[in-house]
Amino acid sequence: MEKVLKNKILEKKARIGIIGLGYVGLPLAVEFAKKGFDVSGIDTDHHKVDSLGNKRSYILDVTSEDIRAVTEAGLFSATSDYKVIGRLDVVVICVPTPLRKTKEPDISYIINATEKIAAHRKKGQLIILESTTYPGTTDEVVLPILGRNGAKPDRDFFLAFSPERVDPGNIRFKTRDIPKIVGGVTKKSTELSRIFYSQIIKNVMPVSSSKSAEMVKLLENTFRSVNIGLVNEIALMCHKLDIDVWEIIDAAKTKPFGFMPFYPGPGLGGHCIPIDPLYLSWKARLHGFEARFIELADMVNSYMPEYVVKRIAGILNKFRKPLLGAKVLIMGISYKKDVNDTRESPSIEIIRLLEKEGAYVSYFDPYVSELKIDGKLYRSIMWDPKAFKNRDCVVVITDHSSVDYEEILKSSKVVFDTRNIYRNIRAKNLERL
Repeated sequence: MEKVLKNKILEKKARIGIIGLGYVGLPLAVEFAKKGFDVSGIDTDHHKVDSLGNKRSYILDVTSEDIRAVTEAGLFSATSDYKVIGRLDVVVICVPTPLRKTKEPDISYIINATEKIAAHRKKGQLIILESTTYPGTTDEVVLPILGRNGAKPDRDFFLAFSPERVDPGNIRFKTRDIPKIVGGVTKKSTELSRIFYSQIIKNVMPVSSSKSAEMVKLLENTFRSVNIGLVNEIALMCHKLDIDVWEIIDAAKTKPFGFMPFYPGPGLGGHCIPIDPLYLSWKARLHGFEARFIELADMVNSYMPEYVVKRIAGILNKFRKPLLGAKVLIMGISYKKDVNDTRESPSIEIIRLLEKEGAYVSYFDPYVSELKIDGKLYRSIMWDPKAFKNRDCVVVITDHSSVDYEEILKSSKVVFDTRNIYRNIRAKNLERL
């Protein structure tokens, strides 16, 4: 069984299924299709399936031309029907793993996807989980579901974990350029996963187990979360001491060893960094271990939107303008520059807090035309210097490359820069984080 699947992969005859066609799944599906594999994308979101059926991409990292090319070549199709799993050789799970309101892991999407695979799978499939989760999920949750009715790994199926490492908007490092980690529940599962990903990725590194592969991802993002939390705290401290934190970081990073620059901001965003470390701390608590660094970093990072609002109130006070009734324009609603992804964006919490204080809030974002926050629909304003003049404060939250920040500063009463866009610029109407 192992040899048959291995040959199918090497000969590009393996039929691949990707469950979840978001920022991770769709680029992965397209990369395999470009290499000549027959790829089926599966998603319960009918809008995504319809868009792909019409050869239109909804992700900036994947062009509509890419979708059209692989679709017209007969190498890619999208469906919401899980029955297609019955004809596949490899199934990759790329579904969301959010946090509950209690900040505990919500792996219901993983469970639902695995249940569907178990209901429709055929013998000899390689099943790979890519969704970020706590160490032990593959062994403790996925394997028992697939093992119902006496099914066994290496005899009936192969199972592994391979953490996604996608960085939306990164032009230099795309899916095919980022080294891949694989860890199976058996040695055969690990090796088949290594062979599978090696078809599109040059550097694939096996680790000893699925649990180790799960831990790799959490270490990577916890490292970033903790260091961002540290530099955010330094930024708060520097403001109190009347020191320019950006100058301090620029000076410190001249040291060629022992220092890696991280930068403060209005809060963490995206699906990974705000969430993944909390998966790890939750799992650690189950084993009687308190992850103090992780919890403290989360406290600092979660406080940043509130701090931004307090700074806005203080800036307006200098102009004898209360936050109550003030017109505030948020520049950038996506969680990072040059993407249309708003998941966990600090802008959303900042808007909530501003409106709670009685401010009138609007936003501009070239990548996000509209967004609902707590049921209220917001639409991006049109680019118009007159609109900047009519706002009491313009706040740069997301530093999109295509925005004319010089025009914003020239046209606005006051600008609060949380991203150091106006580095080395001094102006009476400019405040920086």
